[in-house]
Amino acid sequence: MEKILKTARASGSLDLSNRSLQEVPQQVYRLLEVVGPDEKWWEVVELQKLILCHNKIATLSDELGNLSSITVLLINHNELTYLPSSIGRLCLLKYLDFSGNSIKELPVEIGNATTLVRLQGANNLLSELPSSIGNCVSLLELQVANNLLTTLPDELCHCSRLIKLDLEGNKLVEFPKGLLSSFSSLTELNAAKNLLNEMPEELGYLSSLIRLDLHRNRITAIKPSLAGCSSLVELFLGENLISNVPEGIAALQSLGTLDIHANQLRNYPAEACSLRLSVLDLSNNNLSELPAELGKMTTLRKLLLIGNPLKTIRSSLVTGSTSSLLKYLRSRVPALDETTSALPSSGNVFGADVKNQILMAAREATTSKVMIFEVK
Repeated sequence: MEKILKTARASGSLDLSNRSLQEVPQQVYRLLEVVGPDEKWWEVVELQKLILCHNKIATLSDELGNLSSITVLLINHNELTYLPSSIGRLCLLKYLDFSGNSIKELPVEIGNATTLVRLQGANNLLSELPSSIGNCVSLLELQVANNLLTTLPDELCHCSRLIKLDLEGNKLVEFPKGLLSSFSSLTELNAAKNLLNEMPEELGYLSSLIRLDLHRNRITAIKPSLAGCSSLVELFLGENLISNVPEGIAALQSLGTLDIHANQLRNYPAEACSLRLSVLDLSNNNLSELPAELGKMTTLRKLLLIGNPLKTIRSSLVTGSTSSLLKYLRSRVPALDETTSALPSSGNVFGADVKNQILMAAREATTSKVMIFEVK
């Protein structure tokens, strides 16, 4: 241990992971007070990185707050049931990982760690997040998957720099009003395996969103506002209660993966065949037929249709290769003139209905105003 601590004083990094530790050695909390006679005090470096993961540590001493130079604290996969309030004294802390413990609540003092950039607390027993987390305005990544969260604090909206938000496997019924619209820089949102009854309307403000995962909830409809997610590449909506795909989904021209398996779909609109998808999963729905225009989706590498009561396609095609299935669908596309066969462009994603066109234009204008305001 003395040799390890000596190395830590020289490098500023201490790794005590995977050592079956039941407690943190006292020398760690007083690292600079136990300088050996063969060490030059002017060459000693303050501890910046402390790794204690994959041990059997049950408690952390309040003396943790003495390590005020720490920027990285990894205490994941231990047997912790709480974090000491002194963690708020780690004024330079940027990365905290306490995943894989049995922590039921976070101390209010966590809000004093205002330099936090990355906070990971998956696989714990958290039933709520303290409102003080809104003070962590530098936060870019928040991962609290597989906890017991039923709601999120309104103050989280102050963490407007968030890029990644992982809420999978909780008990969320809805998002606080106005919360999602605060995250204009968000690129990844995972709220899968919750109890959401509807798709949040404010998703339309997330124009930077690349990946959206809402699978295994109770969502019944795809909101038209989703068209505002112009950068979306991956969309996972499987295992919900969705009955139809709106024509407006054709606006998502960056989309590469669309997964709507295990829903209650009765149709897939021809307009959505203008998407340049690589993966389309429509398996285990109530589709009795498909638009022949699917055959024109030459970018498709994987088309899953198994588990649908399809009447016009042989089962051997459904379970066969994607290329064979697309070839068959192409053979069914009627020879129409250019005017009538052209699919809707991105500027007419809601069809020819003028009222819908005006509504969409207004929505885009509103989104633009919000984005301009955020940038300023």
